[in-house]
Amino acid sequence: MTPLPMTVISGYLGAGKTTLVNRLLAEDHGLRLMILVNDFGAINIDADLLQSRTEDTIALQNGCVCCTMGADLFMALGDALDRRPRPDHLVVEASGVADPASIARAAIAEPEMSYAGIVTLVDGLNAPGLLADDLIAAQVGQQISAADLVLVTKTDRIDPGLGGHFARLKARGPRVLDDGPLAPLLFGTIPLPKGPQPAAHPAYAAWSHESARQVSRAALVDKLSARPEGLYRLKGFVLTDDGGCEVQVVGRYVEARRAETDRTRLVGLGPADRVSRDQIEAWWSA
Repeated sequence: MTPLPMTVISGYLGAGKTTLVNRLLAEDHGLRLMILVNDFGAINIDADLLQSRTEDTIALQNGCVCCTMGADLFMALGDALDRRPRPDHLVVEASGVADPASIARAAIAEPEMSYAGIVTLVDGLNAPGLLADDLIAAQVGQQISAADLVLVTKTDRIDPGLGGHFARLKARGPRVLDDGPLAPLLFGTIPLPKGPQPAAHPAYAAWSHESARQVSRAALVDKLSARPEGLYRLKGFVLTDDGGCEVQVVGRYVEARRAETDRTRLVGLGPADRVSRDQIEAWWSA
C-alpha cells in the first residue's frame, strides 16, 4: 500500500493554525484529508460540508475527516493508518507550544507513512516581540527553523526586521499567506532532510473555565483590558447579558465578536515564569 503522507502544521500560540485548517477543509481540492487536532473548540465546519459529528470525530461530505489527537501521537497515527478507505493525506495541527520536529520524526519512523513537510505559521504582528523575548525566542525560533515552508499571517508584507530573523534562523521561504488555494501550496512542499533537535522551552501555565453564568458585556471589556500580563493566549466563548461572544487574545491583541453560545468556555495559556493558573483564575473570578 502507498505510504500515507503526513504534513505538520506548526506555529506559536495564536499564529492562525486553526484558521488555515478551516480554509483547507472547505477547499475543493478533491482529496480525502484526515486532520488531527488537539480539540474541536475552534474548528468551524460549514453546515453544507458536515456529514456527522461525534465527541472525537467530524466527518465531512467531501470525504475529509477531523479527529482529536489525544495524548498519544503514535496511537493517533495508528488510527489514521487503520482507517478505511485510507486518507490521501494526513495533516497534524500541532499545539502552539509543540516542537514540530518531534512530530515529524514520528512519521519518519513509521514505515507506512511518508514525511511531507513541516509548515510553520508565523504571526506577523507578534513575532518580532516573541523573537526578541529571551524566555520564548528559542522555542519560536525552533518552530521556524524546523519548517520546510514558512507562512507569515496577519499581514500583507514581511517586515524587514522580521525578515532578518528568518535569515538568521535559515528559514526556508518565507512567504505571506494569501487567499490562494492552500492544498497545492501545503502539499507541494518538498521537505528537506530533517535533523533538528528539540529546543528547550519554558513551562506553561494552562487554565480553563466553563460555566453558565452570564457576565455583562461592559464587565467583559473591562476584564479583558485588565488581564494578567503573562496571559499570552486566551480563546473561547463568553455568555454575556447581550448574547454570546467569541474571544480571541494573542499577546496584546484582543478580538471579541458576537457568536452563538449557551455557556462560557475559555482556555488560557502563558509562560509559567510570568503567570500562574491561580493568577488567571483569580483574575477571571474577581
